[in-house]
Amino acid sequence: MNRPKSTEVYLGFPASSPAAASIRAGREVAPDFPREWFEFCDPEDPYHLFSIDLTWLESHYSCQFGTAACHGIDKQSPEVGCCVHGAYMADETDRDQLYDAVAQMPARFWQLRPAGVDRYLQSEDPIELEPWLEWDELDGEDGEPEPALKTSIVDGACIFANRAGWGTGAGCAIHQWALEAGADLTVAKPEVCWQLPLRRHEAYEERTDGQEILRTTIGEYDRRGWGNGGEDFDWYCSGDSACHTSAAPMWRSQKTELIALMGEECYEILASHCSARERAAAVGVGLSRHPASVEAHAYPEQNQRKGPVSSRGANA
Repeated sequence: MNRPKSTEVYLGFPASSPAAASIRAGREVAPDFPREWFEFCDPEDPYHLFSIDLTWLESHYSCQFGTAACHGIDKQSPEVGCCVHGAYMADETDRDQLYDAVAQMPARFWQLRPAGVDRYLQSEDPIELEPWLEWDELDGEDGEPEPALKTSIVDGACIFANRAGWGTGAGCAIHQWALEAGADLTVAKPEVCWQLPLRRHEAYEERTDGQEILRTTIGEYDRRGWGNGGEDFDWYCSGDSACHTSAAPMWRSQKTELIALMGEECYEILASHCSARERAAAVGVGLSRHPASVEAHAYPEQNQRKGPVSSRGANA
C-alpha cells in the first residue's frame, strides 16, 4: 500500500471532495490525527465495554449553529447549519417525545409551523401522519432500504429550522423553546439531533476467549459519522477551530447528553478519570489534545474573527 510522504498531509477524503478542499483551505483539520481512548466495563454488566474517545471529550468544541461561525454543510444554505436533511425518528419513543414537544411549544418559537398543527393536536384519535413528519427510507441491517419517518423538509431544510429574521432567531425551534422552558433537550429533541456532536456506536463482538460482549463507542460525530455523504459537505464544524472555543471541555459541557448515552454511574467513572487527567495537565503532564482545540487556544483572535461565539445551548 502506498502511504503518504511525511511532507504531505493525508486529507482522509478523496482529493476532489468538498471535505478535502475545506481541509486544504485550513478551515478544518484532517481527521486522522492521534487520539487517546479510555475503556472500562459497565459496573452493572461485565460484558458491556465502553470505549471513550478522550481526545474528543476533552476538546473545547461548542456548537455554533445560529452564529456567523457556523457555515452550514451546504454553502447555499448556511443559516440552517446541518439541518438540511431532517431528523429520522429513532423509534416510537422518539416520535412520541417529539409530539409532546410540539404540543407544549408555543407557536412563536416555530417559524414554519404548519397550519394543521392545532387541529391535529386537538384530535382525540388522529389517524393521519403528524403534519411535521414525512416518510422516507433508510438502509436496514441487511443493507436493503426500509421505510423510515423523518421530520419534513421545507424550503431545503428541516421544518423545525428557523431562518434569520424570525423572532427567536435562526436555529432549531425545539431547542430554543426547550432552553427557555427548562425542558430536557435529550427528551424534547429527536435523538439524532441532541446526540450531535457526540456519536454512540454499539456492536456485539466476540472477545478472544470466545465470550460475546457489547462494545459501546462514544466519540466525535465527524464527517464520516454521516456515512459516504459526509465528504460532500461544503464545511463541517467538529474540525474547525472556530467551534472549539468553549470555556469547558465537552465531558463537562455535555454532561446531560453523556448521562443519557451511558448512564449516570458510567458517566461518573468517565468524569473521575477526566478530572484526574485535568489535574495532571495542570502540572505539566502532556495529554493528546484535539488539534482544532489546540489551534483555537493558540490563535484566539483569528477564531473570533470567524464569527461570534455562543454556547451550544443557544440555537443548536
